[in-house]
Amino acid sequence: MGGTDTVQDTLRYLRNTRPGRLRAGAVAGAVLALVVAGCGGATVDSDSDAEASNGGKDCGTVNLAINPWVGYEASAAVVAHVAEQELGCTVTKKDLKEEVSWQGFGTGEVDVVIENWGHPDLKTKYIDEQKTAVALGSTGNKGIIGWYVPPWMAQQYPDITDWKNLNKYASLFKTSESGNQGQLLDGDPSFVTNDEALVKNLSLNYKVVQSGSETALIQAFRDAEKNKKPLLAYFYEPQWFFNEIKLVKVDLPAYKAGCDADPAKVACDYPPYDLDKIASKKFVDSGSPAVDLVKNFNWTNDDQNLVAKYIAEDKMSAEDAAKKWVDENPDKVKAWLG
Repeated sequence: MGGTDTVQDTLRYLRNTRPGRLRAGAVAGAVLALVVAGCGGATVDSDSDAEASNGGKDCGTVNLAINPWVGYEASAAVVAHVAEQELGCTVTKKDLKEEVSWQGFGTGEVDVVIENWGHPDLKTKYIDEQKTAVALGSTGNKGIIGWYVPPWMAQQYPDITDWKNLNKYASLFKTSESGNQGQLLDGDPSFVTNDEALVKNLSLNYKVVQSGSETALIQAFRDAEKNKKPLLAYFYEPQWFFNEIKLVKVDLPAYKAGCDADPAKVACDYPPYDLDKIASKKFVDSGSPAVDLVKNFNWTNDDQNLVAKYIAEDKMSAEDAAKKWVDENPDKVKAWLG
């Protein structure tokens, strides 16, 4: 949900990406000559069928950025599965921070960011100015970012969900990392966050501490609820974890259009996000049938949360989780394929 990285990181991810399923299947088929012949024919037929359904257009390779939260991974896995199985594409997944993903649009290293959280600054830079990226519409997911406490705290301290009372409870949230201030726990440093500015501009006696990842945030909330430990932390929806623990959002000053225009002066809640898809201009102009798939991809928070749960809680591979959901939702997939 925001951040920077290095070109070296990008190149390293390029070298480490795994091959697509069709290629792996062809290699496995080389064990016996008879199997090679049979699989070779099947692969050609499958590719021919895919091209026929695509109006004769070869899908080729789709470079799909994977940003570091499981909801994004769920969306990417489903789109990749459909692209591979229905359109004959080779999908290359690249684990990248958000801003690095956008940098890849101009170099051809990234074709699609499947879940974008706002980023008006990046849209101005890469869509309006550099013209290397194109917005491809909403994913259907509605994003919420905010500060949350575990349910037990909201029950024991019902007024804690009003930001005006947070200083009264600051001592509850002290940790070895926050010193004499209360701790506000954040996630991955690359995520979209106004928390440092909010703490300062709302005169809150808190220190922002980075947990490092989505997984660390989830474990912190689990521990806080199970052991009745005070915790105030950054979190967001869509998020499968709300099905496990009903976290309670703290009401910050209401968001109004423009109240976050100056990042240094932000003193309001996060805006509602209509999550959208961004693709490289080169990819959009390529004529690949995967472009229409990305344009048409649209599902609900519940859909994403279900696939994310399969991955994060049920420990399914992203590919198996995507296949399970796709097999159970043929009508939605059919609509994406037009």
